[in-house]
Amino acid sequence: MKLVVATHNQGKIKEFNALFANQGVDILSLQDVHFHDDIEETGETFEENAQIKAETVARAVGLPVVADDSGLAVDALNGAPGVYSARYAGEHKSDDDNNAKLLKELEGEEQRGAAFVCVLALSIPGKSTRFYRGECRGIIGMKEMGNHGFGYDPLFILPDRHKTMAELSPAEKNEISHRSIALQSLMSDWTSISEEAEE
Repeated sequence: MKLVVATHNQGKIKEFNALFANQGVDILSLQDVHFHDDIEETGETFEENAQIKAETVARAVGLPVVADDSGLAVDALNGAPGVYSARYAGEHKSDDDNNAKLLKELEGEEQRGAAFVCVLALSIPGKSTRFYRGECRGIIGMKEMGNHGFGYDPLFILPDRHKTMAELSPAEKNEISHRSIALQSLMSDWTSISEEAEE
């Protein structure tokens, strides 16, 4: 079975290849299926954006497609930055700019609970889109710590480990990350997914 992962990110492709190593699944990237269009993410939720990406690519290539949308939801900011996590400080700003804005927004705030959220949308042509959600809870720290990861990882403290996400090794992060949880949920459903794809 062929499965398109709606990304140009080779790190994500490696992650999917590792996960599906013994499943007889041929993982394809957007480059592999010659899909180069920009997809406008106009949704207001992670689910909506993941669905837009998955269904757009599935219609274009005629194969099952999985797409993800992910970000940081901060309790005290009513779930912001949410779907705007990558461009929180502005369209062409850096991770450092986004982190600086988040710290400023939380100045004086004692309730600093947050969650990294990942939603996977799986679109099989002619079938209803399926969704798989993963969340990793934590606390937003007062300053950046750690050199691994990217995005908000240096601010995201895991209370049970007394470390930020950026202080974990890549292997440790992959065990507990929001994307890993969403992927495990998808994998637990894999038998029915593959049957549906063959109908």
